Amino acid sequence: MARPEKVAAVAEIRARLTESDAAVLTEYRGLKVSELADLRGALRPAGTEFKIYKNTLARRAAEEAGLNELVPLLEGPTAIAFVKGDAVIAAKALRDFGRTNVALVLKGGLLGDKILAPAEITELADVPPRDVLLARLAGGLQAPLAKAASLFGALQRKTAYAFQALIDQRIAAGETLDAPAPEAAAPEADASTADAPEAAADAARETPDAAPAESAPSTDDAAAPAESE
Repeated sequence: MARPEKVAAVAEIRARLTESDAAVLTEYRGLKVSELADLRGALRPAGTEFKIYKNTLARRAAEEAGLNELVPLLEGPTAIAFVKGDAVIAAKALRDFGRTNVALVLKGGLLGDKILAPAEITELADVPPRDVLLARLAGGLQAPLAKAASLFGALQRKTAYAFQALIDQRIAAGETLDAPAPEAAAPEADASTADAPEAAADAARETPDAAPAESAPSTDDAAAPAESE
């Protein structure tokens, strides 16, 4: 019957393999304890834990997780780097550490559901980090927008130049571009129309004064009856 601690270790390895974003299997034969501590410190910023397990337990965990392709890699002193985060950063850290510590050997790995060969892990380390890729993508999107704005500006400038050239050409041909003002005579007509009501009012005021003068009896006519009496 399996010991409880072994069952727990297998369950832990299986969970790490299935829940991690990536995993890299390495051989650490010949590395000192201090060097392993340095490697763990280099991997920590990448969200990576560097764990050493017995191969028998790791193989059982890989089989239970359905990752049978990893089983042949679990031979000899094996440590697994479990990545939760950017796998590119973790791959770079492992590659850079291996350049100065040749005892660290990349045996293979897992990226999502894909099994990685050692060469593919090295290629992954050469990929720019995610923030750099996003910056390049943003720059690539801005370039067409800037080009389009430049083209629109050039089109507007060319249109303005074309209109100005047409105007200059017409002036050079002797054509006058000043348009006549059709409303020039309108003020006089409006003034005469505005004066008409005032003239009519003046005539109306004069007429009542003249009428009584014509109908009023003369002095002689008024005195005539007195003489006949």
